[in-house]
Amino acid sequence: MDYMINTPCGVIQGCKCSIEGVVAFKGIRYATAKRFEYPVQVTHWDGVYEAVKYGHCAYQPRSFYDEEKMRKKVFYYNEFRKGEHYTYSEDCLFLNIWKPASANEDSKLPVIVYIHGGGYTGGCAHEKHFDDPIWTTKNIISVTLNYRLGPLGFSCFEEQANSNGITGNYGLYDQITAIKWVKDNIAAFGGNPNNITIMGQSAGAMSVQAICLSDYTKGLFQKAVMNSGGGVHNLLSAKNPEKVYPFWNKTIELSGCKTFEDFKNLSVEKIFEAWNETKKVMKGYILPTSPVIDGKLITSKAKTILNQDRQHHIPYMLGSTSEDMMPPLIYNMAHNYCKAQDIPSYCWMFNQQLPGDKNGAWHSSDLWYFFGTLDKCWRPMTEGDYNLSSQMVDYLCNFARTGNPNGEKLPEWKPITTKQNKAMHFGNNEAIMKKVKKSKLWINMLTKKQVGE
Repeated sequence: MDYMINTPCGVIQGCKCSIEGVVAFKGIRYATAKRFEYPVQVTHWDGVYEAVKYGHCAYQPRSFYDEEKMRKKVFYYNEFRKGEHYTYSEDCLFLNIWKPASANEDSKLPVIVYIHGGGYTGGCAHEKHFDDPIWTTKNIISVTLNYRLGPLGFSCFEEQANSNGITGNYGLYDQITAIKWVKDNIAAFGGNPNNITIMGQSAGAMSVQAICLSDYTKGLFQKAVMNSGGGVHNLLSAKNPEKVYPFWNKTIELSGCKTFEDFKNLSVEKIFEAWNETKKVMKGYILPTSPVIDGKLITSKAKTILNQDRQHHIPYMLGSTSEDMMPPLIYNMAHNYCKAQDIPSYCWMFNQQLPGDKNGAWHSSDLWYFFGTLDKCWRPMTEGDYNLSSQMVDYLCNFARTGNPNGEKLPEWKPITTKQNKAMHFGNNEAIMKKVKKSKLWINMLTKKQVGE
């Protein structure tokens, strides 16, 4: 098996992964970035780039404590990270690529670029459920990526706006730079730079949504998939920077610094300490560490852009889970966004009750199934779980190929229209079209514990 290929950046060496016939390229540096500055895309390296191990994760709260001892955080730790080891650094702008061993520059395979979630403050591209996506066995080039998080990725300082005209959204620009790197280099791995699907879950889905509402990103990709966070709602829309300047001014104050320049030069630990203290003191802020209207990437409120029909006119696939965070709201966002499109777009509801506990189809649970990585999960998965996952993977890969999830031996998935409001249900070990009972989602939200971070 040949692990060495030539790319526009230089020669790169990959490695074996757990799937026979697939080559992995792990820890590819796609950009560099100074603290509180925007990323610069990597276009060249000297010698052979050894892409044989995952790169550093972005700094995040769990960088500074033992997750296993944090009872409030232990659910996701047990689910996705237990037994794994992660390193954290400001030098974190890495992506990972999986390709069929036989793919070459003439293959022109579809590409899925996945953006992880975690509330803009946590997560990384190589947690257990993302490790070796099964998509590659379906002749899809698979990509996952890291981006800056928390105060290093989504802070918003007035001093920065005064110096360069825009501020904030560093993590979003990281994601876009990664997509640009993929577009510029993926042909060498066997991918088609003109058939890229971007996909994200939770804050990753909200990131994909922001990218899809931006003129700045036109032409970078051809399709989008959003899990539990896609769609438009004022509650989750990007804010005007002026709304969050007080939060970040307080962060500087609580750090003990007099100026932004002093704060900028603090240790990472001190920056995160001050940010955590600010969250305790200024509790009235909803997602203060999140995208803002910067005037370049995000130019106005999401609803305004959608009402003006300025979103990317591409196929979309959106959905959520039955025991999601705020399940009625998240589902309505997805459904309504699909209905607003002039190109067929597809909505799903994942309500498979995962074995092993009574938490149901909790936020993020669908990722095991979409990535086809059930064998890495601690849960006693059944044949029905594997069959459902196989269907979900096929729908996703078909969508990445053509913009239509339908295919041979799959139940027909109809797009959402003004006259067709049924969604594809993934539950009870099967895929079936039916109406979503919103009353059930309300009951779930009001009566069931919502696990996660």
